[in-house]
Amino acid sequence: MINLLNLNRQDMMDFFVNIGEKPFRATQVMKWIHHLGIVDFDVMTNLSKTLRQQLKEIACIALPQIVTIQTSQDGTRKWLLQIDNNNCIEMVFIPEDDRGTLCVSSQVGCALDCRFCATAQQGFNRNLSVAEIIGQLWLAEHTLRAENYCVENQSRAISNVVMMGMGEPLANFNNVVKAMQLMMDDFSYGLSWRRVTLSTVGIVPALIRLKDECPVNLAVSLHAPNDTLRNQLVPINKKYPLAKLLAACREYVKIEPHRRITFEYIMLKGINDSSTYARTLVKLLQGIPAKINLIPFNPFLSTRYQCATPDAIDHFRDILLQAGLMTVTRKTRGSDIDAACGQLAGKVIDKSRRQLKFLKKQEVCG
Repeated sequence: MINLLNLNRQDMMDFFVNIGEKPFRATQVMKWIHHLGIVDFDVMTNLSKTLRQQLKEIACIALPQIVTIQTSQDGTRKWLLQIDNNNCIEMVFIPEDDRGTLCVSSQVGCALDCRFCATAQQGFNRNLSVAEIIGQLWLAEHTLRAENYCVENQSRAISNVVMMGMGEPLANFNNVVKAMQLMMDDFSYGLSWRRVTLSTVGIVPALIRLKDECPVNLAVSLHAPNDTLRNQLVPINKKYPLAKLLAACREYVKIEPHRRITFEYIMLKGINDSSTYARTLVKLLQGIPAKINLIPFNPFLSTRYQCATPDAIDHFRDILLQAGLMTVTRKTRGSDIDAACGQLAGKVIDKSRRQLKFLKKQEVCG
């Protein structure tokens, strides 16, 4: 059976043409699924009974299954979602006065071994399908809407989506792009590109493709201002060093005037939080329209890192601000339910054997 959640608008039109229907059936069904949250073909009353019966025989609308929901003291909500018999992923909703932001996962675990990230230490199993990615938005939007939650002055529950959950989005390029196309399609969720953000550590060839195929808001997980330190914290830097990454970023902002790239910088005590690193970062980002997000490190089980002190974070921020770089310190949300940045874990059957290697290393160090 074809899961219709896997289809963007062009795919959906092709599907209906292939079964002898008119292309406009695609937008009708998309509106039922994504606008109205309907997954029962019998309820889609502007389709003929014959077509509804045919759809029941050849297609389905299969969503991830909710296992648990946790709510933080600050209102942040985390879902654990079952996506197959062995694996679970997590997604997070962050409510604010003027927006509702959903943090969406793109992979089961992550193949990129960033040292400060709980997801990375779990290893990697597989990419998520389009249905498993867009299904997260469907579940959050329609669950919250059923609770009569909506963003102030809007009719929707989710106003912003960030591809910042489990996994590296650009390592699952085709499925992530199709899912983001659905997020921005007027017949599904109708989000502006400004409200869809993809966060990447910098897989440069895929970043170049993204600029041409789906130029959404871009956030780059930088975390270090030189290759020596970044090689340690973000090992993919050995393949795509800062010079190549920042060259791609400079091209990305040329898409249109006033576009900025958000650079994410996790604050690690005694590792990357010195005044020297702040000044090096200023030089590194010269000439790039940028916003810097300083992220206080959120600890997880067995990590050796600690968060930089508030004074160190403030001093680092002030150096960037004095140099004219727009800089904010991200407010930690949902840490009491392990929903903060870098803490998402889910349940991963690790095909990379990284968990086993990590545990053996811990035994040796112990």
